[in-house]
Amino acid sequence: VDLERNDLGRICVPGSVEVVAAADVEEYASVMHTVATVKGTLRGNPGPGEILRATFPGGSITGAPKLAAMEQIRQLEPWPRSVYTGSIGWLAPSGDMELNIAIRTALIRGQRALIPFGGAVTWDSDPDAERDELAHKARTLLAALGIDAVEMGETRDLAD
Repeated sequence: VDLERNDLGRICVPGSVEVVAAADVEEYASVMHTVATVKGTLRGNPGPGEILRATFPGGSITGAPKLAAMEQIRQLEPWPRSVYTGSIGWLAPSGDMELNIAIRTALIRGQRALIPFGGAVTWDSDPDAERDELAHKARTLLAALGIDAVEMGETRDLAD
């Protein structure tokens, strides 16, 4: 939440950024997701590009300091993230927009799907619990594709 406040603070009137909800829980069929709402009054009239540059990728995805964390992610991960942790949304001619951070996504090309998953690893994270959480996140999306549980890192053609 603090990282998102910082991002908005770059384009909002000083003192206008506020946390509306720090930890609302949204329940879905197979997962519960904690969501924060942070808002502020835009300073001047920034265009969509300026707003996106200030807020994406979300600090809740990268960690902090953002630029250094993004460089570490680039060095450690075996391929670019593509749409995963990017954004899906809409932009109206008026400049209004609504965007999300794309998580729990599948990139499908022909008979192959890439399903990236991640979590918020911190100093006191339990590696086994993190692995279990990743497996849980993956199961639902795999089931939607008609795939039984797979081992972490396993590859399988969708036709199988």
